Amino acid sequence: MTDTPRKTKTLFIGLDGCTYTVLDQMTRDLPGTGVTMPFMKSLIERGTRAKLRSTPNPLTPPAWCSIMTGRNPGEHGVFDFIRAEDRGGEVYWTLYDARDIDCETIWSICSRKNVSVAALNFPLTAPAAENLKGSIVPGFIPAKHLRRNTHPRELFERIKTEIPGFDPKELAWDFDKEKQAMESLSADETAKWVRYHLPREEQWFKVAEFILQNDAPDFMAVMFDGTDKIQHQAWPWLDLDLLPENPRGHDKEMREVCLEYFRNLDGYIEKLVTLAGPDTQVFFASDHGFTASTYVLRINAFLEEKGYLTWAQSDGSDMAIRREAADFANLDWTKTTAYCRTPSSNGIHIRVAEKPGDPGIRPEDYETFRDRLIADLKSLKHPRTGAPIVTDVLKREEHFPGQHMTRACDLTLVLSDNGFVSIKNLKPCIADRPQAIGTHHPDGIFMAAGPGIGAAGMVDTRQIVDVAPTLLHSLGLPVPADFEGEVPASFFDAEWLAAHPVKKGARTRAPQRRELEQEMDAGEQKQIIEQLQMLGYME
Repeated sequence: MTDTPRKTKTLFIGLDGCTYTVLDQMTRDLPGTGVTMPFMKSLIERGTRAKLRSTPNPLTPPAWCSIMTGRNPGEHGVFDFIRAEDRGGEVYWTLYDARDIDCETIWSICSRKNVSVAALNFPLTAPAAENLKGSIVPGFIPAKHLRRNTHPRELFERIKTEIPGFDPKELAWDFDKEKQAMESLSADETAKWVRYHLPREEQWFKVAEFILQNDAPDFMAVMFDGTDKIQHQAWPWLDLDLLPENPRGHDKEMREVCLEYFRNLDGYIEKLVTLAGPDTQVFFASDHGFTASTYVLRINAFLEEKGYLTWAQSDGSDMAIRREAADFANLDWTKTTAYCRTPSSNGIHIRVAEKPGDPGIRPEDYETFRDRLIADLKSLKHPRTGAPIVTDVLKREEHFPGQHMTRACDLTLVLSDNGFVSIKNLKPCIADRPQAIGTHHPDGIFMAAGPGIGAAGMVDTRQIVDVAPTLLHSLGLPVPADFEGEVPASFFDAEWLAAHPVKKGARTRAPQRRELEQEMDAGEQKQIIEQLQMLGYME
């Protein structure tokens, strides 16, 4: 009697920043272009899809963590790329990693239930838990740290020796290449920067193909992030409303290299879905969508105008010069009551004095102070159009409930064009951009196809916390009682759902506390900051 070969039950393909604005045109027969993603078109036609509403601040780390945990940032504790600590006289920062996720992930839940997993290129998956049943190759990490953070340890050697042309430098971020692009985004360099992501995405596909083929995990998950990176720098050539009717020269080159990327991506998806087999349910999700940002709001300059913050005065010392050139607001902390730490946060922190005499406002004045600040923010109007700039101001207790609510920004801003703010000390406070750029939109994608999935087309919008319970249900696992999301019945055939009813399970378990063998040094953290600058999350 021979053993039954393992089969992958659920395939999850993450597409960072993917939006229907682009996906729909790539799956349409456009004049002169044809159908760029024919396989994705066929999946859409026989499956179900919905808009996926992201976290209140639609940003990569908190959003992917919500996909991985089924919980909002107030519970899982990740709000930004940067984790900061305000100590009264100074603000200290470091980068978030997997140890900051304070909720159990789907990778851990599956492992406890003896369901094997593979998670490739997801942010904040390093360091991996030692008891994980399956494979982790983390994303958002320098190449030199891939080996020690790949799980299990021998997987990196298998990949290195058995995948032809494997190059960890190409698999991870090539910081030198991206720094060059940041320094010189000429027409030629922009096209090169987009083209650089083609072989990198192929590397991740080859790793996914290798693991799917050789290990056949029960739950196979891979994230392609070129969608996000390309849209940040090449949105004018992806949004048909911004593209010239007959693109020529640089416009034509940029459009063609963007189409090449999505054509390649379609091929990778087809091969992975085919390899997984006809019995596999396939899901797609993005952490947020994309749209065009047309102006910049220099939020700290505005807060200075209103008397909420004071810029630090330079004494000409080397330390002062370094602070002025740093990636964070250079402020006089003794005179600052409200400020924005990073463009990616799109949020304002209110400084509350812990004891009399400390910097910040009195605790008893918090509500009154915050109400006045909200009124000032909502008074912002575009100088040319007169339209409101801030369309909503989100209070943390309402939008980030949970054990880590107090680590969220006191106020999170929603701008009329969904853009990220600037924290630079520049005037005017509001300025039109010379050209529209790509920025995050709160609505991403959520799609499914395969056995048991209905051909329902577009259904009602889902919440980002719905992804985790849906994936666990597809694997035949109960949905933990403390998950915030739910399994969308509209994604499944009624007959299949009747045969596979959603089961509620026990609460999740507290995550393990882990330590990295070797932290990223200051130089490596600086490289990641430069990457975030490149994408517009930092300045």
